[in-house]
Amino acid sequence: MQRYFIEPLQKNGDHISITGEDASHMARVMRMVPGDKIVCSDNTGMSMVCELISVAADHAECKVLEVYEDRSSLPVSVCIAQGLPKGDKLEWIVQKGTELGAASFFPFSSSRAIVKWDEKKGAKKTERLGKIAKEAAEQAHRSVVPVVQSPGSFQDLLKMAETYTIKIAAYEESAKSSETSMFAAALKQTRPGDSILCVIGPEGGLSEKEADALVSHGFQLCGLGPRILRTETASLYMLSAISYHFELLG
Repeated sequence: MQRYFIEPLQKNGDHISITGEDASHMARVMRMVPGDKIVCSDNTGMSMVCELISVAADHAECKVLEVYEDRSSLPVSVCIAQGLPKGDKLEWIVQKGTELGAASFFPFSSSRAIVKWDEKKGAKKTERLGKIAKEAAEQAHRSVVPVVQSPGSFQDLLKMAETYTIKIAAYEESAKSSETSMFAAALKQTRPGDSILCVIGPEGGLSEKEADALVSHGFQLCGLGPRILRTETASLYMLSAISYHFELLG
């Protein structure tokens, strides 16, 4: 069943009203008709099986048939702190990171970042990233849309880190020195319900000064295997490893 996210105001008792792009998607893309069933999620972890009552290009109505707790989220809350990459890589990271279970994304500027965030266009870019996260969450049948935070500085990142249980930073020099144990050790220390902050530098990686600052704020620097990964690959590697450790390893 197709999944859609709703706001509290869209629900009135056991009836849900859907408008805008979601209604258009139902009518024009999915060709849905009254009687078809969909899943609506309220972004709190609860989902509802619903039956469509009416469908039009600008408005749809449905009735709630069943409410259930959705267990599609990772058992740990993972934030991907991503050094601003070039081109449309950030969109790709948000899309695929959402599919792999990230709870939030924090883009940050760093000394080796080539990209500079345009404040004038920043709100619009963040809104677009949020839309990408929503669409990816629907496709992946997630019950919660990840939060895409507005980009900040490296100092903002250090301050934010104080609220996380486990702090990990992918560091190229650690990989070059064949460090292979820190990431696995950090996951073994993590318990369901904990929060993990994963830091990935931009194309040029983290500088030595930044790495030292991260260590002084409780981060563990780790290599991600014997190969050097691109910035857009590292976050997905980390999320995949976390998923395997907590959801598949048993």
